[in-house]
Amino acid sequence: MTMAMPQLAGISSNWGTLAFRGVLAILLGLLAFAMPGLAMAALVTLFGFYALMDGMLTITAALRGVREHDRWGWMFIEGIAGAVVGLVALFTPVIGAIALVWLIAAWAIATGALEIAAAVHLRKLIEREWMLLVAGVLSIALGLVIALQPGIGIAVIVTWIGAYALVVGAVNIALALRIRRWTHDHG
Repeated sequence: MTMAMPQLAGISSNWGTLAFRGVLAILLGLLAFAMPGLAMAALVTLFGFYALMDGMLTITAALRGVREHDRWGWMFIEGIAGAVVGLVALFTPVIGAIALVWLIAAWAIATGALEIAAAVHLRKLIEREWMLLVAGVLSIALGLVIALQPGIGIAVIVTWIGAYALVVGAVNIALALRIRRWTHDHG
């Protein structure tokens, strides 16, 4: 028995699940291209849940940080902003796709500004704080690009999701078939 066999043994019996995931991803990709409105509605919901959870976790981290140091305010504000954006996306579906793009742009700009502020503060405490600074600048740049061209932002977001899902689906199916073939040849 080769070293690869024990490692593949755990997933070899699940090749069908991997193939099924691939099929679901391809269906999502096709949906994004065939029915971009429905794909955007799903994206609004997913984004809302993500921003809400991210905001709540950031608030929790900030509140835990109160005990350790007195400079937790920026993180707390970032968490509240994320949670509010998440709630708006979830509970006002009338806002629609354009509003999601504006929310993403505002969120990216606010997060970028807060990351830059954190990097400036952290430069005295840790090394390589410049990475947080770069992330903040990139986040602000993304937010500005999206805000300046919101119509393109919607199309690009849905297209990226569709293309990504098609590629991931194809890769998962190809991998599942290779694992199935390996299982058949070595089983």
